Amino acid sequence: MKKGMYLSIVAILALMIAACSPNTEAGNDGKKPNLVVTTTFLNDMVAVLEADVEAFNTKLVIPAGEDPHVYEPKASDLRVLTEADVILYHGLNFEGRMADVLTEGVSVTEDFDTSALEEMQYEDEKVVDPHFWFNLDLYQQAFERVKDTLIKNNPEGEDQYEANYEAYLEELNELDQYVNKRIQEVPEESRILVTPHDAFGYLSTAYDIEVHAPQGFSTDSEVSNNQIQKTADMIVDNNVKAIFVETTTNPDRMRRIQEVVASQGGEVELVGEGNELLSDSLAREGEDGDTFLSMYRHNIDVIVDHLK
Repeated sequence: MKKGMYLSIVAILALMIAACSPNTEAGNDGKKPNLVVTTTFLNDMVAVLEADVEAFNTKLVIPAGEDPHVYEPKASDLRVLTEADVILYHGLNFEGRMADVLTEGVSVTEDFDTSALEEMQYEDEKVVDPHFWFNLDLYQQAFERVKDTLIKNNPEGEDQYEANYEAYLEELNELDQYVNKRIQEVPEESRILVTPHDAFGYLSTAYDIEVHAPQGFSTDSEVSNNQIQKTADMIVDNNVKAIFVETTTNPDRMRRIQEVVASQGGEVELVGEGNELLSDSLAREGEDGDTFLSMYRHNIDVIVDHLK
């Protein structure tokens, strides 16, 4: 999309959304209120909480498999957002190019303690890492924020929302236990995760895994020859067994790293083609990783199975 056209759409979206503050009065004519979520993670949270309630007509803006960092708002998104009674979004600039139009909704990260947030390098500055969902404590906080928003806009469903919330917390606890158990299968010196872009910082801190991401913050940025060489040297020096492709990144950069490792007499497996890691989006419906819980298990299983 040309820059001028993109800016025009953003400007129109901003004006229209500002003029149409979200409210649930539209649902009083017998139709379900429109709940708009920006990403697959939020869509999954709502699906969990709305089970046996189904009070909202939920619409997803950024489709599964798309990267929110670089997603360009389409003209069709204008109508979805302006017809919303409630809007939920991540914040922390995760929605990237949509950030300017997401001023009237609810940011699920708004009340996060900043001391719990990771930082990452973006060009010449440090920025907040928006990939908070790999920290299960932060994910629970965001989940609670979604629950409270649903209750505020549908008080009649409070009991069921609370019940669904409590049941899901048990599943998150079980997930944490599962991840800890699986990580122990990998020797400490082999817990080195090499992925294209910098999305696994919270996972690194939570489970003591060393992470290297030569592509940096953005999934569409180029990787310098120097960064490729440095990553290849690290792989050879530490006898890293495998490097990983993500669903929202170009695998060519990781293939190049594999080639440089081979040129230095080393060998490293490139894990992809059905085993890609899921970072910025859940999988498409019906595929492994199409819910948050299955996404997390998928990632951990792929990582552990190829590093242990």
